[in-house]
Amino acid sequence: MEHIRKAFDAVATGYDAQREYVIPDLRQFYGAAVWAAESPSASPAILDVGAGTGLLSAMLLLKYPASTITLLDISEKMLAVAKERFSGCKNVVFRTGDYSRVDLSGPYDLVCSALSIHHLEPADKRRLFGRIFSVLAPGGVFVNADQAEGETLYFTRKYRDYWDAFLQRGPLDTQESAEIRRRRDTLDKNEKLSVQLSWLHEAGFSDVDVVYKNRNFIVTVARKE
Repeated sequence: MEHIRKAFDAVATGYDAQREYVIPDLRQFYGAAVWAAESPSASPAILDVGAGTGLLSAMLLLKYPASTITLLDISEKMLAVAKERFSGCKNVVFRTGDYSRVDLSGPYDLVCSALSIHHLEPADKRRLFGRIFSVLAPGGVFVNADQAEGETLYFTRKYRDYWDAFLQRGPLDTQESAEIRRRRDTLDKNEKLSVQLSWLHEAGFSDVDVVYKNRNFIVTVARKE
């Protein structure tokens, strides 16, 4: 994961400013994740895996202002941006580490992640789903807003064309757009949605579903009975 850390350290300061021009229908994408992050507790313990600059955590904090949120990420520079975002928030905790390897601690009422897990190798993704299941309290929910490969090569290509066209229509200059595509083509290790759902079932989750899908951008939800 060292190459992932270096890549995101390099773009940390400008990361948030580009998001809306990189991810199609960004607000609906994140909105679906926040909607799915349900907890019977008004003050849930939340873990944000691959939290980056804390964009998803900030939205969850609006939904659950009395929650305790732990942001875990491998990039110290991304977390530095998050620390500025949550300056003065005493219920936000920051941890630097490779979440595919470090102890996740717990228990948590909610575990969430946005646009991070797709960077892992397949075996690490599969293992992580099981580890997340183990640190969730009974009734806990795992929400993953991420990317998925097309179910066939035909759809993978269609989704790639759609994303490229979205980038070209936006305000990013040629160099910025090319850099985003370079990171995508070298760092992303997308897995089929059907495979991800099967791994969630295999991990032990009782309720598993997809609450949002826009080509290769997906939000999955899994509940621990």
